[in-house]
Amino acid sequence: MKKLVYVIFVCALFAVSTKAQTTPSASPTPNATTESKTKSKKFRANKEQIMQAQKMLKVAESGKMDADTKAAVKTYQNENGLRKSGSLNRATLEKMNVTLTDAQKEIPIPASSYAAAKTDSTDAKKRGPVFRATKEQIMETQMKLKTGGMYTGEQTGRLDDATRDGIKKFQEVNGVKVTGTLNKETLEKMGIALTDKQKEM
Repeated sequence: MKKLVYVIFVCALFAVSTKAQTTPSASPTPNATTESKTKSKKFRANKEQIMQAQKMLKVAESGKMDADTKAAVKTYQNENGLRKSGSLNRATLEKMNVTLTDAQKEIPIPASSYAAAKTDSTDAKKRGPVFRATKEQIMETQMKLKTGGMYTGEQTGRLDDATRDGIKKFQEVNGVKVTGTLNKETLEKMGIALTDKQKEM
């Protein structure tokens, strides 16, 4: 009987010890919470900073982000290459020369705070088609360059290095911007006819 009680006691002890070993692994909560705290750090302007901005924007100095303040901030952001968010983010405060707190300085400025990145891509799209010379125009260019002693190769219709060097010489002599490319201005200077598409560019 004593042996049976002893075996039950040992089993119970063993069960408690294994439970104690498995529980710590299920508690990486402090790390998770600290990670979420660092991730969720949002930039917020304090009352003094809002009032400084309001003074600069010439709106009522309430220290609160009311509708008038947000509208004035949007206008300021639009005029200063910032994204029109209407919020007093770090990029906006820095542009206004408003002093940041030490905690605010630790929060990086997201790229989305600036409007410049977007405008660059739209400008690139607006540039339109690239001017390209036709094979016939290149051949005619090679012939004219050969006649002028600026090119010694054949009439291949290809813009190879030798042809580009000849074009550069021609551009230099004729006061055209030296690019080595067969652009509209160079073709016109050589007296080579442009296509209807090229005339529109």
